Amino acid sequence: MDSHAKLILTMSNITKPSLYTSLSPALFHLYDVSNRIVVIIDVLRATSTIATALYNGARHIIPVDSVAECIRIGKQIDGITAGERDGKVAEGLVHGNSPFEYYPEFIKDKVLVLTTTNGTRLLHMALDKGAKQIITGSFPNLSAVCDYLVQQNQPVLLGCAAWKDRVNIEDTLFAGAVINRISNHFNINCDASAIAASLYNEAKHNLYDYMKIKNASHYLRLTGFGLEKDIRYCLTPDGANILPVFNGGKLIKQ
Repeated sequence: MDSHAKLILTMSNITKPSLYTSLSPALFHLYDVSNRIVVIIDVLRATSTIATALYNGARHIIPVDSVAECIRIGKQIDGITAGERDGKVAEGLVHGNSPFEYYPEFIKDKVLVLTTTNGTRLLHMALDKGAKQIITGSFPNLSAVCDYLVQQNQPVLLGCAAWKDRVNIEDTLFAGAVINRISNHFNINCDASAIAASLYNEAKHNLYDYMKIKNASHYLRLTGFGLEKDIRYCLTPDGANILPVFNGGKLIKQ
């Protein structure tokens, strides 16, 4: 490559926004998000359920980080209180974190107040750190997320909710899927992003079987609760292809 071509390539990379990946909330503090779009990723199952509920007609979703707050707000606004702790319906809440609970006839025009072990916690971390914008991503809304990030042409942080600060396979796979689709539009100099992209390329032909073969911890946890159907849905692209955007304390459909 001659010097002129190298200069063009360098200038191209300079003008592209940067993209980083945080594989765990325990690493989130390492990133300045004040000028970034933060994508909250909790594939099994918070962000898959958020996309599904909004796709099926929920008016909006209020994500909260504690069961007590979920119950308080739910009573205040006559909303649906829902959420989980350790994969099961949290004590004191009526509904859980399965996307199949939020079918159109049930959720249409209602407000969902949601708390989960990992996803809503990370969203509040991003909020506390002053993220420029927060959206949520999952395989059911993969295309909507990718299209939006390319369109916005802004710096991005893919934030994996993981499992109690421990890196997990499914959120890393989703980050890799996003990178696989949009990497040409971003300047990516991030080992975590490279790891995510490599993992996705290894798994992309059958994500469910990959999770099963690798004995993914959350696959085993949810399978133990009889939730194989949830796992398959949450690993399938574009079943609820809308974009949840956090605005004024609520997740709304863009």
